[in-house]
Amino acid sequence: MDKKFVPLISRILLGHIFLIAGIEKVFNIDGTQAYMASKGMPFTLLFLLAAIAFEAGGGLSLILGYKARWGALALVLFLIPTTLIFHTNFAEPMQQAMFMKNLAIMGGLLMIASYGPGKLSLDGRKGHPTKTQPA
Repeated sequence: MDKKFVPLISRILLGHIFLIAGIEKVFNIDGTQAYMASKGMPFTLLFLLAAIAFEAGGGLSLILGYKARWGALALVLFLIPTTLIFHTNFAEPMQQAMFMKNLAIMGGLLMIASYGPGKLSLDGRKGHPTKTQPA
């Protein structure tokens, strides 16, 4: 596989998870708010709108490769409290799996934050002032 395609594919796979999650929340406001409240969260609408912005915005940032380092860092910062609030009941195997999945996703996001989005990205286009590492 040509190395220039690996960062593109990685960004699409990671970004897709967040973009779809953000869109699903838009179409399930009441259900998502109820789930958040069941975990003891206050101000559920405020936090839900923030989650939608982080997920949809961060997902698009990754997919397009536009400000992808910042998008990846924002998603890591979003995932830390999300993981700790919603996925620490290790008595439930699914929650333990979700916790581990989020750690793995954070690893991928940190790779993008560290090495950039690659050449096949808006950030990597010729003449763009943002540094990108070799793909």
